Amino acid sequence: MTVPSPTPSPDTTPQEFDYLVVGGGSAGAVVAARLSEDPSVTVGLIEAGPHDAGIDEVLTLSRWMELLESGYDWDYPLEEQENGNSFMRMARAKVLGGCSSHNSCIAFWAPAEDIDEWERRFGAEGWNAETAFRLYQKLENNDDPGAHHGHDGPVHLMQVPDDDPCGVAVLEACEQTGIPRTPFNTGSTVVNGANFFQINRRPDGTRASASVAYLHPAADRGNLTILHSTHATRVVVEAGRAVGVEVVDNAFGATRTVAARREVVVSAGAVDTPKLLMLSGIGPAEHLREVGVDVLVDAPGVGANLQDHPEGVIQWAARKPMVTESTQWWEAGIFTQVDPDTDRPDLMMHYGSVNFDMHTYRQGYPTADNAFCLTPNVTHARSRGTVRLRSRDFRDKPRVDPRYFTDPEGYDMRIMIAGIRKAREIAAQPALAEWAGEELFPGKDVQTDEQIADYVRRTHNTVYHPAGSCRMGPAEDGMSPLDPRLRVKGVDGLRVADASVMPELTTVNPNITVYMIGERAAELIAADRAGERAEELVAAER
Repeated sequence: MTVPSPTPSPDTTPQEFDYLVVGGGSAGAVVAARLSEDPSVTVGLIEAGPHDAGIDEVLTLSRWMELLESGYDWDYPLEEQENGNSFMRMARAKVLGGCSSHNSCIAFWAPAEDIDEWERRFGAEGWNAETAFRLYQKLENNDDPGAHHGHDGPVHLMQVPDDDPCGVAVLEACEQTGIPRTPFNTGSTVVNGANFFQINRRPDGTRASASVAYLHPAADRGNLTILHSTHATRVVVEAGRAVGVEVVDNAFGATRTVAARREVVVSAGAVDTPKLLMLSGIGPAEHLREVGVDVLVDAPGVGANLQDHPEGVIQWAARKPMVTESTQWWEAGIFTQVDPDTDRPDLMMHYGSVNFDMHTYRQGYPTADNAFCLTPNVTHARSRGTVRLRSRDFRDKPRVDPRYFTDPEGYDMRIMIAGIRKAREIAAQPALAEWAGEELFPGKDVQTDEQIADYVRRTHNTVYHPAGSCRMGPAEDGMSPLDPRLRVKGVDGLRVADASVMPELTTVNPNITVYMIGERAAELIAADRAGERAEELVAAER
């Protein structure tokens, strides 16, 4: 299906809508598509990046690594890290579909324990596993025939086939260490298990991004307008209500306001949502004053609570030729426990059939084209970071400071060190004897906890899963800028729907959960609209 992507023109495009969604990414595309299913409302979707139609490197999943630090990446530098890798970049997608058009499309249902905790521990009423699992089923069209799965949703999920012999050997080696081969996305939490992933990809290799799955099929809807290549600079608030969004068509273009009659939904992601709110005067008052932004709502939780999955890497030269074709090059995952008796895994690894020397080569470690790696990451890192404005100029990149490995107890580094050791244990099993050659990095001489920690600090990466920077919570929680219906406290007609709303990051790759957040946001908005209509009917009858 060919999807037109005309460049929007202010002279011909509507500039007022019932609902205005800012950010056409993993949640925003879902919200806009679902709201526009109601023909009685109009929906405008503002996306700073281009339309994804016809961009092969975006649409073809196996090419996803080409997008890192490309023109389709906001490519945010990190602030100097006191205990982590300051060379890192936080990739954020600059294209319709957001990070679902930019990532490896690893598709996970979050563990029930994760979502139930949002409600039980963090007070996000209504956000529980029962609701989330219903929405996972609604959104997916899963190749797995099980009754647990959805089979008629917009997002195609497929099982990665066993076509990578080194990957198969890795899974056999896991079994030899006591990590059994276990299917994912069954509805039961995999605490100790490994397998090839499910991914959101169509049979022809096209990624099932939020844009491909939700927006492309809606291209002919007259009530949905996609304003791509349009940059939001500020939410316009009048008399305590969001009434529109100020936008520009390029960095030096004239500003104009796109109006919203009913609501503005900010879905710009865990970095750019807090940035936009702060530029609009909603955020920590002292910080806003420091950069010259007038304070509209003192919301100290905006840009706080930033979480991520920090990722280490250990790589071996391969004794045999590695695969030359793959669905997306990171096809298998391993979950296990470092600390016993937890209800979720505290360690996850991705298996990569590629040379992953992104942060090791500059440090002097050897490299090889024919190699494979494991990337231990901390599923529930305890370090917390911030997103802050660099200035009041929307053109300036935000100050992103994840503060990796700064938790006071040293938990994050302890799990990471254990992950490097577990990866070595896996590689030492008989199943990998024909595959695992020289350990390229960190190398056989790096053995003590101190040596491993030093290596991790200098070379670690991120799994690109920032979340939690505009979390939802109960009314009395001053550090939760949102209520459980995703409404911004202190401003009417303004919601947030993206990874920033998570009180705590999911154990697993979160992208399908972000789709789920978009589905839930659309339901909440529709329910509120139905309630208003009912009240209007009652009032009219009086």
